[in-house]
Amino acid sequence: MLLVDRKDRRYLVRLVAGGTFHTHTGIVDHDQLIGSPEGCTVETRAGAQSVTSRGHYLALRPTLADVVLKMPRGAQVIYPKDLGAILLAADIFPGAWVLEAGVGSGALSMTLLRAGAQVVAYEIRPDFALTAQRNVTEMLGPDMPFDVQERDIYEGISETGLDRVVLDLPEPWQVVPHAERALAPGGILLAYLPTINQTAELREALVRSRFGMEETSELLRRTWHVEGRSVRPDHRMVAHTGFLTTARLLD
Repeated sequence: MLLVDRKDRRYLVRLVAGGTFHTHTGIVDHDQLIGSPEGCTVETRAGAQSVTSRGHYLALRPTLADVVLKMPRGAQVIYPKDLGAILLAADIFPGAWVLEAGVGSGALSMTLLRAGAQVVAYEIRPDFALTAQRNVTEMLGPDMPFDVQERDIYEGISETGLDRVVLDLPEPWQVVPHAERALAPGGILLAYLPTINQTAELREALVRSRFGMEETSELLRRTWHVEGRSVRPDHRMVAHTGFLTTARLLD
């Protein structure tokens, strides 16, 4: 469940019969929430330490974006604003066979799987691979088509006939020759990179390859404050997080 307090602070809690969630304003009993409708409000009770006032929490099932931002992580996750853009830029469809490299904490994996893709994931670090598998299982269950392999994609790709190759790693230009052999004609390569220097090097590698229709973009997300006559952009925004580069394998 997602618990939201009056200051819009958010807490991700897995409910267990008889469990409790301790806060600075008291204790929330899990049994209060189990079986309750979404959107209900629960009141804390006093614990061993006295509290000056009871707390109230709004309870909802978390969205995928909530889980991505609050789940345990071993590596920096891709922000929800970029995850949505990746689904469209890579044209992920139900049943698509996708190779993902640089799994990290599994945020991108969960997004691809929720869209109906079958995901083969290469991750060089065993701890990241384990974290990603746990997060995917917690969010989507144990039966998802998610095959995590502890492998270095810079050394090659075993699969052939892939629909998509999605990369979140420092040197994707090293993968371009492998992706040429692994993708089906018309398949899409997508790379997510934090800096424009890395992006430029990737674009140079794509020019020398069988890939075409290259495109690079970034997404800036700005929320607005709307309260009565006070209507203005929020003072803070999630601006640059990464560059998305796509290309298609041509014959």
